[in-house]
Amino acid sequence: MYCDTHAHLDDEQFDAIRDGVIERALVASVARIVTVGTTRASSEASIALARQYHGVFAAVGLQPNCAGQAAAGDWDEIVRLADDPLVVAVGETGLDRYWDFTPFDIQRDYFDRHLRLAQHRDLPLVIHVRDCAQDTLTMLRDARRRGPLRGVMHAFSGDTETARECLDLGLHISFAGMVTFKKSQALRDVARTIPDDRILIETDSPYLAPHPQRGQKPNEPALLVHTAACLAEVRGTELARFRDITTANAARLFRFPEPYF
Repeated sequence: MYCDTHAHLDDEQFDAIRDGVIERALVASVARIVTVGTTRASSEASIALARQYHGVFAAVGLQPNCAGQAAAGDWDEIVRLADDPLVVAVGETGLDRYWDFTPFDIQRDYFDRHLRLAQHRDLPLVIHVRDCAQDTLTMLRDARRRGPLRGVMHAFSGDTETARECLDLGLHISFAGMVTFKKSQALRDVARTIPDDRILIETDSPYLAPHPQRGQKPNEPALLVHTAACLAEVRGTELARFRDITTANAARLFRFPEPYF
């Protein structure tokens, strides 16, 4: 089976088709999905979906582009939600200089909060980075000096040097559908260098549908198999072996509750 380590199943694009999305995922052997919160409301919804669907687990957090709109009490609720037994990660968190929805000092403040919460709870982080790799690495280095880091660089789009430092800090690297795009040869070259025990795969659905389904809206977990096939070919690995490697990595990182192994 596969594990989709990053989806947004609470997205309104799934509201009328969610049962079918889960069924198609199972048919495609995607038996575990981490659905990731971006706001207080979506974090709460992610936990509700984890309760509703077997094999679905939640991550809770305030995504950097949403942090500027956080209301009083939202962060305290994220801290409380992190104790739910179906929560396997903290995030989506991180930094973003591409969009201008949240002042950067507020982004840094919330990223620091997520880092400290994850370290305190011994939960992995789900880290978003866009156009600010060095800013992100600076904060990750500071956090690593406090103690061990566990987590994943989600939908990785950086270069080999950035990937290497993230690995040195103790993090995993996850690839989404964009690694399959024709223009993404440089990213495939990075993917070839990631050690077997640190690579993960995701859809980031409903976004980033992979080739040959690029442009499909919404993207969904069943399409994870196309990203897996691309990466297996790039790495010169049989697809079944790559599937098993990435699923085992996800299980170690997220420590899915025992009944779900």
